[in-house]
Amino acid sequence: MFRTILIILAVCLAAPSIASAQDLQSILQSHQKLVAKPSAKTVGTVLDDLAASGLSGTADFLERWRNKELWVRTEDGLFFYTTADGSDLTLLDIDTGETVGTAIKKDLKQIRPNGGVRKAIASALVQFQLSDPDIARRTAAVDAIARAMTADQLAPLQAAIDNEPDAALKARKTRLAGMLAASFADTTEARVAAIQALSDDISVDVRAVLNQILTTKRATAAALPEGANIAAQLTVGQDISETEAYAMLVDADLAPARVSASDILSALTANASDGRVADTPVGTLNTLEARAKVYDTLAAAGTVPTRITDAEAQRLIETHVYFDAYIEKDPAITQAARLALDGIETRVAVSQAADLTLDALSLASIYFLAAIGLAVTFGVMGVINMAHGEFIMMGAYTGYVVQLFIPNYTASIIVALPLAFAVTFAAGVAMERLVIRWLYHRPLETLLATFGISIALQQLAKNIFGTQARPLTSPAWLDGAWVINDVIAISYIRIAIFVLALIFLALIVWILRKTRLGLEVRAVTQNPGMAASMGINPDRINMLTFGLGSGIAGIAGVAIGLYAKVTSEMGADYIVQSFMTVVVGGVGNVWGTLAGATMIGFLQKGIEWFNPSNTLAAQTYMILFIILFIQFRPKGIVALKGRAAGD
Repeated sequence: MFRTILIILAVCLAAPSIASAQDLQSILQSHQKLVAKPSAKTVGTVLDDLAASGLSGTADFLERWRNKELWVRTEDGLFFYTTADGSDLTLLDIDTGETVGTAIKKDLKQIRPNGGVRKAIASALVQFQLSDPDIARRTAAVDAIARAMTADQLAPLQAAIDNEPDAALKARKTRLAGMLAASFADTTEARVAAIQALSDDISVDVRAVLNQILTTKRATAAALPEGANIAAQLTVGQDISETEAYAMLVDADLAPARVSASDILSALTANASDGRVADTPVGTLNTLEARAKVYDTLAAAGTVPTRITDAEAQRLIETHVYFDAYIEKDPAITQAARLALDGIETRVAVSQAADLTLDALSLASIYFLAAIGLAVTFGVMGVINMAHGEFIMMGAYTGYVVQLFIPNYTASIIVALPLAFAVTFAAGVAMERLVIRWLYHRPLETLLATFGISIALQQLAKNIFGTQARPLTSPAWLDGAWVINDVIAISYIRIAIFVLALIFLALIVWILRKTRLGLEVRAVTQNPGMAASMGINPDRINMLTFGLGSGIAGIAGVAIGLYAKVTSEMGADYIVQSFMTVVVGGVGNVWGTLAGATMIGFLQKGIEWFNPSNTLAAQTYMILFIILFIQFRPKGIVALKGRAAGD
């Protein structure tokens, strides 16, 4: 007894010195053969001891071991890191990293773990990296877990959450731990609680986790197996065909394989001898019934597999049940996952509808900006201006030129907007004075003349700026997107265009309703003759109106240039939609233009949602729909009232 107490005291006194002497080299030496020649089956023992040691250099060692940077000296079996020093290798201590000598290559052996060992090392390395002082390594560890989630990662991840100093990374760890717990927690209660906690998350990876839990396997049996977690029982003829049902029976070894006509022919051919098969002349086997009869004779003799009849096959199908069974055995877990996934899918559908609505509003705002200038000129003057798209192009190029001289993108946009208005206003006035004024009430000549001007302006832009697309860069505060969730997101540029469209709507309404120019424009729109008799100069109003519409197109060009490409042909991309917007909404009406842009934007996005892979088809269907719409409402959504409505 006294001797036993002395031994225990000696061990206790020696324990601190043993612990202080613990280092990587001593741990590796205790598993020398396993480290020098590792395998996927045995490396776990080494990794467990390294993890239990708590040594600070363990993570670096595992990383070097995985990357084949570990060497062993054949003379004494010690492990080193090395660096090249001419033809020799410099030996580095694996604990301190300090140089401890040199050796020639033939005295060392590089340890080259195979893929399975490297995978095991990488899994262990993640556990160390989760609490690494370097946030980049902690982030990389979380990314590694997210790429390949396994049950052994749950405990280390949960342990690394409380001490995580970075709030964003802590949230990622918590969310990832919830996903792991939903799949791998020890108890049903823990898994159900984790699944319920995920029910508000509509992200793709959460849906993937829930779908994995709800994975099913299709099976058949004489009766539903007891204890099986049945997802659905299948009805032959509704859920599966008879052919599929019998194939399931064959796969489950519950029925023999069907013998086809080609199988019968092959079997008869293989058993033919001296022109006969089972004492039957080959020449008489020219019908399927004759071949089947001889095949059955061979089957009775045990030469070929027995041929099952249609009646027997039908009987086997009817005497078995067919079902989808969850791979997850616990019904409580699959029920919780199904409820959570159903709720998530409902929210995803709502979010998709909201995202589609935002896209449609964004597209409608672009069409409104492109068409509002045309609505003013076309509605007031009745001029079919095919060069309207080129005024949009001129505005975009004006913004590009401004950015060449003003490198600050915010300041350049502020300068470009009024300058684009001034440039295109002047161009519109010049076009009206030189060409349009001589062609009033001659729509065909106006169309041809403006079409020629359109081609000339495109060629002029190519001569000045070339054929390559030019950049019109948005300010940094417009970069990125407003992300509401994993489904709903809209770029800040589109939001800015939407806001600009609202501003222009308010501005145009104010001009038309609250200013003398607006009063005169409305008077000329309603009755040009009566307006002239009241002292209003229709010729001057036409000039200013055309200039105003052209200037608005120039501002729209700057906005659209931030979103789309700036080329000499960019106006052609919007001229058709602009005319459709004006005609569908109602000629000469600002609110009609807004209604037309909204209708076309929602219609196009709706058609694209049904056929997302073919935008050209979507535009074709949209045009056909608009043609039909005009047949029933030729004056547009918001028609003019008064005398002008009869013109």
